[in-house]
Amino acid sequence: MLKNLFLTVFALALPAFACSAQENHDRPWRYIDARELRLINRGFPGQCVNPYARVPEYLADSVRPSLYERSQCSAGVAARFATDSKRIGVSYDLLFNANMIHMAGTGIKGMDLYICDGDTVWRHLNCIRPYSVKDSLGNPTPHVEQTLVQNLDGKMHEYMLYFPLYDGVTAAAIKVDSAANVTTGCNDMISPHGRIVAYGTSILQGGCASRPGMASTNIISRELNREVINIGISGEGKMDFCMARALAAIPDVDLFLIDPVPNCTLDMCDSLTYDFVNIIRRARPEAAVVMVEGPIYPYAPYDSFWGKYLPEKNEAFRRGYERLKAERPEGLYYVTSEGLDGAEDDGTVDGIHLTDLGFRHYADKLLPVLREALSALPAD
Repeated sequence: MLKNLFLTVFALALPAFACSAQENHDRPWRYIDARELRLINRGFPGQCVNPYARVPEYLADSVRPSLYERSQCSAGVAARFATDSKRIGVSYDLLFNANMIHMAGTGIKGMDLYICDGDTVWRHLNCIRPYSVKDSLGNPTPHVEQTLVQNLDGKMHEYMLYFPLYDGVTAAAIKVDSAANVTTGCNDMISPHGRIVAYGTSILQGGCASRPGMASTNIISRELNREVINIGISGEGKMDFCMARALAAIPDVDLFLIDPVPNCTLDMCDSLTYDFVNIIRRARPEAAVVMVEGPIYPYAPYDSFWGKYLPEKNEAFRRGYERLKAERPEGLYYVTSEGLDGAEDDGTVDGIHLTDLGFRHYADKLLPVLREALSALPAD
């Protein structure tokens, strides 16, 4: 049923983009399907029910329905392009048109635009406020269409457009001036080679960043100039072995980041960690693996249950790491929970999920370890 829904929406949406290009006769827009741009940070292109989903269709009957449904969110996916247009807009259709009480709509279902300043420095330009286009009766639809930036200098610039973190996208296009030049951008910026795969929970997915560019995987991608494939799935980072096998099959990966502890019980951490990571390491012995403990939530030191339980889960996770390290220490790294969301404990919105500040702290804690792990890999 889900597949049929996507196919129907794709068939209907693109003609709508073409028709709406005629709305402004003075300055007509040209609509370019996002699939014609360079889509990055995708682990399974051509294998998903739509090009912006994150888990392949062949796993639909092997994983929990909730995991598969939430994997339709487009977290981490981005479109790379270059253009000399003096204005840039977007037009897209949402899968869920979701809302949450603890996360900004701009992060849930906005699109977030960056420009490259210099060789590899990415600067934020603007994020969509995802107001739904209303139908003839005044009812909101899943369609969002807005201008992101205008009054640009008309020179060729490199851009990166991040897709929503907590909603899916069934069809998408960028809008540019009708006579503008558009290319897929320079491959040296966010290199498609030596990618990182990040597996984890709602925190890794991007809850609760104010906008897509502030999710930790997207920060890390810009800092390292590498694709980071986000397989953080809210409530579903439970170390399913079929997911480990799927991750290990993603090509051109230098590093696997494993961060599932917040979604796992103590028993899961104790019984699944070794086997889950070992599946990946056996299949991809050339790649580095970085294992990340779960954060100690700011209220935990004052809570008699969580203050004990969270460290116990991390200890069980570390036992799996120590067992793996004893067998083969090369290419295996470990990040403790200390300072993951910042020393001042101001990095969460609800005691668990991160704010932009928390995501910056998280990325800053991981980046030195990631750089060390990547630099230790043999040269091609």
